[in-house]
Order: sequence, then C-alpha cells, then structure tokens
Amino acid sequence: MLGFLQYQFMQNAIIAAILVSVACGIVGSYIVIKRIVFISAGISHASFGGIGLGYLLGVNPVLSAIPFSVLSAVGIGAMNEEGNVSEDTAIGILWSVGMALGIIFVGLSKGYAPDLFSYLFGSILTVPQYDLLIMLALDLVIVATVFIFRREFLAISFDEEFAHVVGMPAKSLYILLLCLVALSVVVLIKVVGVILVIALLTIPAAIGKQFTHNLTRLMILSVILGAVLTLIGLWLSYVFNLASGATIVLMLGVAFVIAALLKGE
Repeated sequence: MLGFLQYQFMQNAIIAAILVSVACGIVGSYIVIKRIVFISAGISHASFGGIGLGYLLGVNPVLSAIPFSVLSAVGIGAMNEEGNVSEDTAIGILWSVGMALGIIFVGLSKGYAPDLFSYLFGSILTVPQYDLLIMLALDLVIVATVFIFRREFLAISFDEEFAHVVGMPAKSLYILLLCLVALSVVVLIKVVGVILVIALLTIPAAIGKQFTHNLTRLMILSVILGAVLTLIGLWLSYVFNLASGATIVLMLGVAFVIAALLKGE
C-alpha cells in the first residue's frame, strides 16, 4: 500500500505538501480573519504574468513569479489605501492584466511550453528538488516575518483603524501582509496551480476557524489540516490516477462540508 513511497517524485510531492501547508496555514489564517480572500485570488491570477515572463526569459517560472506576485500585491494594496481606486476594481485590473501578460509572454517565447498546464492547475507529482528549495526559502521568510510582526499583524487583522490610532503604520503593515500572501501564492503554484491556489489558502483556515478563534491555535490547526488533507488528496490522486491539484482541492472541500456539519450538530 505504501510502495509508492519508494519513488523520488512521490517523496518530493510529500515534502511539497508539507511545505505548502506551512504557508497556507499561517498566511491563510490572516486571509480568513481579515476577509481578503478575493485579494488573494487577484494576486494568484496576476502571478501568471510572472510565469509567462519566466518562459520568455528562459528562467525558472517559479522564480520569475516571485517579483511579479509581490508587485501585484503592492499595487493592489497601494491603490486601495490611496482611495483613488476601489479594492474590487484594483483586483479586477491586476487580475486581468497579469493573466493577459502571461499569455502574451508565453506566446512570444520560443518553442512549446509543455508544463504550462501544471502552473495553471498544479502538478504536485512533478515538483523538482530545486523548486522544493525555493518553497522552503519562501516558507522561512514567511515564518520569520510573521514572528517579527505578529503583534502588528494581529492588530490590523482585527481592527485596522485602532492600529492606526495607536500609532502603528497600518497601511505599510497591510501591504506587507499582502506581500506574504504573494509569497504564499508562489509556494502553492506548483502544487495546485494558479487557478486553484485560493482553495489551499482559505479552506484549511476556514475549517479551523469553526473550532477556535485564537489566532495561534488557528494557524497550528490550519497547518495540520492542510498537511493531512493535501497528503490524502495526493494519495487518492495516485491511486485513482486523477489530477493531483484538483483532487487535493476536492478533498479540502469535502473536509469543509464535514466540519460544517459536525459544528452544526
């Protein structure tokens, strides 16, 4: 039953599942509490421009997606905080422009992009070791940043106006939080793809929020739930020969429904 563990690609997939669970559990908790789910979706889709740029320049698309995602996060945050453009408008603009740039960049690149589909819908079974190192580095940045600014992020997540009144740089902290969302998106891209990233960023935290309102406990519970459900989805995709990213997301969806039913009893 566990014979698949002997394969290197499956070992890489398990490590990837654990790494993405750290990012989605920690940052996803802020996303759910602060209700910025659609901003996260906008950043994830805008990151496709960076993936296309990677194909055009001949570099690892995951690496090129990092600055593109961060700039998109800063753009959404800046436009929203300045008040000149509404939040939903900023999301719509960067969402569509990022996707359009990605399509153009891929079209301009030489040759055929055989693994482009994996960046759109995920392919955890094809994550190479180099991408695992990138994911680990981004996880460390996320964990370190959250640890340093944990009090400030807590304040702006529950009451941004109060944080501003007591002298915290609320606007800058909000943009920094969006940058962490952007880094999380990059961590998740190879696992579930640009299209399905939002599921891993929100569902584990949404399940955990039904059982605790303590932020630290929520993060821990979200990380554990993300890891367990991702690994179950990975195993099911291997056994039944299904698309890995979609199977993982469906597993998350089923778990959310079960949790909601149990909480409602």
